[in-house]
Amino acid sequence: MRELFGKIISRWYICLIGLFLIAVFAMYMIVGENSYIAVHDNLDLFVAQYKMMQNTGTFFAHNAEVPFLGGISRDNLPGEFYLYSVLFELFPAYTAYVLGYILKVVIAIVGCLLLLKDFGQKSDAVAWICSFAYGILNLFPAFGICFASIPLAIFLLRRIYKIGLSKKTIPFYVLLFLYPVVSYFSYFGMFILGYLVLAIIWRGIADKKPSVSLIIALFVLGAGYSILEYRLFGAMLFSNEITIRTTMKDANMSAAQILHEIVDVWKNGMMHADDAHTKLVLPVCVIYFVFLNARYIIKKNIKGIFTDVYNFFALLLAFNSIVYGIYYSEAVRNLVATLVPPLTGYQFNRTVFFSPFVWYASFYIICRRLYEAGERAEITELKAKLLKVVAVLIPVTAVFVILLFSGHYNDVYDTAFGTTYKIKTGHEVDRLSYREFYSEELFDKIKSDIGYDEDEWAVAYGIHPAVLEYNGISTLDGYLGFYSQEYKDAFRKVIAPALERKENTKAFFDDWGARCYLYSGTDDSIVMATRSYIGVTDTDIYIDSDALKDLSCKYIFSRIEISNADEKNLKLKATYSDESTPYVIYLYEL
Repeated sequence: MRELFGKIISRWYICLIGLFLIAVFAMYMIVGENSYIAVHDNLDLFVAQYKMMQNTGTFFAHNAEVPFLGGISRDNLPGEFYLYSVLFELFPAYTAYVLGYILKVVIAIVGCLLLLKDFGQKSDAVAWICSFAYGILNLFPAFGICFASIPLAIFLLRRIYKIGLSKKTIPFYVLLFLYPVVSYFSYFGMFILGYLVLAIIWRGIADKKPSVSLIIALFVLGAGYSILEYRLFGAMLFSNEITIRTTMKDANMSAAQILHEIVDVWKNGMMHADDAHTKLVLPVCVIYFVFLNARYIIKKNIKGIFTDVYNFFALLLAFNSIVYGIYYSEAVRNLVATLVPPLTGYQFNRTVFFSPFVWYASFYIICRRLYEAGERAEITELKAKLLKVVAVLIPVTAVFVILLFSGHYNDVYDTAFGTTYKIKTGHEVDRLSYREFYSEELFDKIKSDIGYDEDEWAVAYGIHPAVLEYNGISTLDGYLGFYSQEYKDAFRKVIAPALERKENTKAFFDDWGARCYLYSGTDDSIVMATRSYIGVTDTDIYIDSDALKDLSCKYIFSRIEISNADEKNLKLKATYSDESTPYVIYLYEL
């Protein structure tokens, strides 16, 4: 027993990580759909689309349409082989979302430890905690698994390169072919392939011969993406449909503005890749960068500056930030479109999605070197212990910083805080929980009351169309970055009266258009995922009712009691509410 207890104490970091995963899963299962889950680009986007595919049984369907945005091809939604999709194929939507978080953390830890082992590093407290910190980063939820799997991709490619052409390489080629299951081509895959091309060139020069094994890996990974994401490639390469991508406009910034963007994204990251590095990781990395290179200069070891892997990572971070910034130069975008026509309109600044891994890899190097400094024979035992303790405490601190201070998608903290607040005060926080956001009970009641048929089209006003999609209601509106320009033009006729009244809303829709919503003609936003619904200053609706009727719309589900309903030929059919939700839904019929 004493021996077992000793092993547990010596592996305390594994026990803590295991307890964290168990505790988080238990919290989500106990709190259930009362959890506070991020809405922006999450509940209002992918979760609703996955639920819609559950409702319609279209995960594996071909030549099928899904009932939003007036009916679009199922091929425009995530493929069925992506691991996140598989979870929604097998489990209820909320459970699938929770499992996606747990799997993301596990994949990150496993991938990091495999990669570190391949570099000859120890799987000790420093390795485990740094891997854990990377795993719990609150990144774009629908693609959290993609972020987490980056070290796994590097590990597979390193093994293929190191082993060379051999029977022993075959399992790694198979795994590489299957890697797109935990990745996504247009956000990550294209760049991984690009980086692989650079690696092939680099190793070819360094080794003075081409790396045949890596060249084969390039084709294997490319084939994996093409086959496992066949829907995406079909839509990109073999469809003649003109999409909203052709009319999307990005900012054309001045040199000063671009420089500001470069510095800002380096310092703060961007929303979907907000890794909380600003709070601790960045200052630690900057201080070490200055210390490291000052030491090289003092020792007159200039070669060390150019060969130290830490400086290589610093260069990668700068590169990703520069690419992010220069994307906002119209001249650069036009040059890219001329040189590589298929990239016209493509956001090539998504290289920034790789920065979280680079930041935390740099952070690991610092902690590892600090720990190893404590193992040197020439220092005192007390100093050695102190260095080792600090080397472990720094990543432990990073874990708490991530859990407590992440600016986006921090579901664990938000759910824990919101639940504790309710227990202590007896009141809810103002934001909507997962259950309240979708309000299934209320919408089931509405559908039952009106005898709703899935062939009847509707729009949302004052709520996200995703709420209707999730609840099995066919919508003419919706949120998607890739749909027909013809449909955007048709829907624009519906909202033209609102766009004519607000220039910023007009630019938002015309220059982007992914949020194909009914907009207010007065307020910047009337869609709020909050319990209190305040700040709406104008209850008139500014739409072309005839254009909406031409799209076969029958219902408007509104959180606002529309004051000019008669003028717009809208009939208030009924008002719905119940104790399960703060929504009051005014159902209008054209």
